[in-house]
Amino acid sequence: MTEGEFSERPWGNYTVLSDDASDHKVKRIVVHPGKRLSYQRHAKRAEHWFMVAGAAQVTLDGTVTELTPGQAIDIPMGAAHRIANQGVDDVVFIEVQHGSYFGEDDIVRLEDDFGRAGPESPSKQPTPANHPTPANSPAPAICGGGGQG
Repeated sequence: MTEGEFSERPWGNYTVLSDDASDHKVKRIVVHPGKRLSYQRHAKRAEHWFMVAGAAQVTLDGTVTELTPGQAIDIPMGAAHRIANQGVDDVVFIEVQHGSYFGEDDIVRLEDDFGRAGPESPSKQPTPANHPTPANSPAPAICGGGGQG
């Protein structure tokens, strides 16, 4: 994937904003109303999501958090995560990936609305429903934005 490359997905689309460094990649992601990304994890990268438009429901290791424009959340390497749009307007966010590898094959889909996860996937992992998050796990790191309380 190169800088400026655009990709349509069943849930919306993304545009690569920066792909010229070995340790990070930046995307602008749009999630259409009623859609959500797969519940997934990555072995070789962490992510930081900064909300630009719309209201999103982010699931991070089984904990659901509402995010609005100006807020951000950190997705640690290996954490199960997804973003969903239950509103009527597009959700737009900037994703900064940081790590050692950014290929699409570093996605382990735990659950997927579009049939991309299942027994045929060699990297299929148990779903969080079968392996709940320990009670002592840290809360999601959420950053408020622009002087909003």
